[in-house]
Order: sequence, then structure tokens, then C-alpha cells
Amino acid sequence: METKVLTQEEVQNLKDVRERRIQITENFGVLESRIQEFQLQKEILKQELKNLIEQETQLGGALQQKYGNGSIDLEKGEFISN
Repeated sequence: METKVLTQEEVQNLKDVRERRIQITENFGVLESRIQEFQLQKEILKQELKNLIEQETQLGGALQQKYGNGSIDLEKGEFISN
């Protein structure tokens, strides 16, 4: 088996490629971590929205039971019946 010596430039090019591959792999890890954080935040916001919709529904039902059908002018704080 014959052994040949690489040039300094070839060795450096190989090292540069290997280092860049390591950096890219690390960046993918960071990116995936951020994606997971965003997905978790999204799930939290979806749950908060669901809770808010339930609260709106309950409040609307309570106001309808108390005042009947109609609309509310929030600026004046008045109920306008249909």
C-alpha cells in the first residue's frame, strides 16, 4: 500500500469543509430548538384563545339571559334591545 502526502492546501480545504459541516449541524440544532419553542408558545396561545372564547360565550349567554336579545354599545355602556 502506497502512502502519498496531501498538500497543505488540500489538508486545509478538508479541515475547512469539516468545520463548516460541524457549524451547519450545530445551527440546525439551534434552529430546531427554536422551532420547538415556537410550537410550544403556539400551543399555549391556542389554549388561551380557547379559554377566551369560552369566557366570551359564557358572558354573552349571561348578558342575553339578563337583558334578552339585542346589542351592546360599549362606548356608552348601553344595551339596545331588538
